[in-house]
Amino acid sequence: MSLTLRTISREQHLAYIQSLPAASHMQVPAWADVKSEWRSENLGWFDATGQLVGAGLVLYRQLPKIKRYLAYLPEGPVINWYAPNLEDWLRPMLAHLKQQGAFSVKMGPPVIIRRWDSAAIKSGIQNPDVKRLRDVEATFIEPRAFEVAERLRRMGWQQGEDGGAGFGDVQPRYVFQVPLENRSLEDVHKGFNQLWRRNIKKAEKAGVEVVQGGYEHLPEWQRLYEITAERDHFRPRPLSYFQRMWTALNTEDPNRMRLYFAMHENEAVAAATMLIVGGHVWYSYGASANHKREVRPSNAMQWRMLRDAYALGATVYDLRGISDSLDETDHLFGLIQFKVGTGGQAAEYLGEWDFPLNKLLHKALDIYMSRR
Repeated sequence: MSLTLRTISREQHLAYIQSLPAASHMQVPAWADVKSEWRSENLGWFDATGQLVGAGLVLYRQLPKIKRYLAYLPEGPVINWYAPNLEDWLRPMLAHLKQQGAFSVKMGPPVIIRRWDSAAIKSGIQNPDVKRLRDVEATFIEPRAFEVAERLRRMGWQQGEDGGAGFGDVQPRYVFQVPLENRSLEDVHKGFNQLWRRNIKKAEKAGVEVVQGGYEHLPEWQRLYEITAERDHFRPRPLSYFQRMWTALNTEDPNRMRLYFAMHENEAVAAATMLIVGGHVWYSYGASANHKREVRPSNAMQWRMLRDAYALGATVYDLRGISDSLDETDHLFGLIQFKVGTGGQAAEYLGEWDFPLNKLLHKALDIYMSRR
């Protein structure tokens, strides 16, 4: 199959994404507006009949002082990754990006290698010899994913560092997902562990109410998010980032981003943002106050968001990144523990891959990033 690659309009790109069952929220055209500090381009792959058969959002970040760029396709491009002629898809992309002044390309194939169900993860947590998710036998393995990795290696792509080195916008290798396809809500609820079910009931009894917010409620979101950042020792994004995200994503599709608050006695005690692309729904950012944790607002909010995702016809509710550590002394362990309670699955993606178009500059960037 002969493929041609060229720049496409945002409208063409969006129409293509809308024709698919799902795609990453980082591959919709509006994501370029969220990442306004990068230059962006929309790429399209066309087959011999002139039909658009793949798309990619490229973000270009300029190197300090010189007109050369890192080209980044977060969780993309959106192509047929299992195509036996994968080279025919990626070679023209590399040639094009090189022409655009890219010295290195980073991409994140949206390909899942392994899945572990909750029971497998729990047994891993209980086994003192197991320290990492990868030490636990997977419940499901996608053999074709290994072929994709092999093809990429043969072409000269290099697997990025686990968790990604320093670029700040690097995507998680391990995520946690609750599958919704062909399941009843009752079945999803039954899949929760006892503690989750108890906490949902507790929140209900305490009178926790979960409501949707709008753009004007983003400062309230920011207040809770900054409390969370201080408690969990991370650097918060500014309010302007979430305002830009809301405006950009919801201008593209009025139902792309949602904001939720868990209210108790007229006070917002937890909040979350939700992103929607086709049948894939993500819980993307979460925040909570330091007090009133005993009324379990976070459990109530997740259950409401899950039900709303289900009502939208979602096939998967994605709780985003987890660390692969199953060690109870690890500071990120609480995250996987909280998410496992939903009865979903941990999934491992193929991770991010780099192609150095200019080996010297690629190396220089690596050194620059490791020192930051």
